[in-house]
Amino acid sequence: MSDPLLDDLDASQRATVCSPSRTLAILAPAGSGKTRVLTRRIAYRVREGHAIAQHVLAVTFTRHAAGELVTRIGSLGVDGPVTASTFHALALGQLRRRSAERNQAPPQILDDKARVLEPILGRRGALTRAAAAAVAGEIEWAKARMITPARYSLAARAVQRRVPRPVEGVAAAFAHYEDELRRRRMLDFDDVLSACADAIEREDDFAAAVRWRFRHVFVDEFQDVTPLQLRLLRGVLGDNDDLSVVGDPAQSIYAFAGADASPLLEFERAFPGGTIIALTRTYRSTPAIVRFAESALHETDTGARASPLPVREEHELPSITAYADDAAEAAGVAVACRQAHLDGVPWHRIAVLFRSNAQSARFESALAQRGVPFRTGDDRRFVQQASVRVLFDRLRAHDSEHPGRSLGALLADLAADTDDIVDPPDVRAHRDALLDLGRDYQSIEHGAATLAGFAAWIDTVTRTAAGTGPGVDLLTFHRAKGLEWGVVFVTGIEVGLVPIAGAVTPESRSDERRLLHVALSRAEDSLHCSWARVRTIGARRVARQPSPWLDGPQHEMDTPAWTTRAPAEHLADLRETLARATPPERPTERAGRLRR
Repeated sequence: MSDPLLDDLDASQRATVCSPSRTLAILAPAGSGKTRVLTRRIAYRVREGHAIAQHVLAVTFTRHAAGELVTRIGSLGVDGPVTASTFHALALGQLRRRSAERNQAPPQILDDKARVLEPILGRRGALTRAAAAAVAGEIEWAKARMITPARYSLAARAVQRRVPRPVEGVAAAFAHYEDELRRRRMLDFDDVLSACADAIEREDDFAAAVRWRFRHVFVDEFQDVTPLQLRLLRGVLGDNDDLSVVGDPAQSIYAFAGADASPLLEFERAFPGGTIIALTRTYRSTPAIVRFAESALHETDTGARASPLPVREEHELPSITAYADDAAEAAGVAVACRQAHLDGVPWHRIAVLFRSNAQSARFESALAQRGVPFRTGDDRRFVQQASVRVLFDRLRAHDSEHPGRSLGALLADLAADTDDIVDPPDVRAHRDALLDLGRDYQSIEHGAATLAGFAAWIDTVTRTAAGTGPGVDLLTFHRAKGLEWGVVFVTGIEVGLVPIAGAVTPESRSDERRLLHVALSRAEDSLHCSWARVRTIGARRVARQPSPWLDGPQHEMDTPAWTTRAPAEHLADLRETLARATPPERPTERAGRLRR
């Protein structure tokens, strides 16, 4: 008999969905169908009477992902609503319910750490906003790792954190910030998690109500869970062992924000009696792209995860291009994007990825000059970034202090600034990119360049191509996680960016390898990698070298396809999968790509 929940799954997917284990970790490489497996497991367990829909909790990391889970589970005919939520929304919802039952005021939540931190850091204004944002990031990392202000300095030094100011200064600001929150009787978003965990641990009635409500727990992207989130998860579970998690150790890229993949890597020890099942196939990328992306991992710690078996047929080999400089790289990528579109690839199926957000400026300008529409990850163009606004404020301040000076002199002043404006790394990187664009503008104006003209020019050249409609996606490696495109350009793969200059410990360099793997594995049909022999940094043109991590992928392009299974076994599996397969979601588009 046909089974709509199982018929279109491969053998490892079916084994995962139907696993009788109550405590299960699903290792899901990129493109292996993790969301399909997670939603089918929920629907299957409800249908078979092993779970009650109203008592299902599915935890994700974004509201969008939570909404998608609810929609997909509903389409599978699940009888009753399930709860899908982020960790923060889950904790806040339970705290508010607790307050309502006790006729107490709900917790007051601070929505912007920087607003409290600005006066703590000594003054207000654009420069202090940038510094406050950087300190806020350190506080978020510390709270995610359950590190108090008193322990911050020691913990930050132990992992060689790149901090925006001396660690003692950050620790003092952290302590002052906590005092200010207590004075105002407010919680920030990180405190919401710890407050809910505290209440569960201290109040038996509250804990019983939470655990009765959520009896079947599912967690997506488990490799990104922080120690604080894990504490809350254990509180929700109590003695209950009904837990299914999905994750990929190779996509653990948020250690800098406090994430800890060890509970997934050591799942059977973290959750005694647990079982690990690995999804063995990937459906997203061509075999060459899969080999290319997997080889970037090298010897990073991915636990029991094995390289997935690509199902698609070969299409074209990935490419690696060395450009003369970063301007040539941006221009070359822009031309290639336009050519891909002329070949029939929709704009929204093309992406340009880079390690640092400051790299976006070059590509925005190059795409705009060639009439290529684009979209940025946070719907803000380079000129709208907070750090760039800070830099323009500084340029205007120099202009006010010395009226009549040329744009070149103002840019030279900005390049020479050594105070706290360039302390946060993102401000420093954006400054270098802004100086680079300033040189471009001066070459166009032939001596008539002004600050007002520069501001108008940079706004215009990016606005003409940026918008909310279809366009090439410009994203950092981190922002690209969870997404996919037909054609992907992974740029700036050179020493200093990949790995990033501040990655000096073995752990941070492993994080950087996994980040490169994530970027490479976003491509379905075509993958193009590039680096620049010279990159402009501030006022200097600096010679660059290709990332040593390109050696493995380059070797794989020169090596025959991996043989991982006996031909007869592989052929039998393919026949079984084809017999059970449903039509592809975009048959016309997929067929067009294959013909090309």
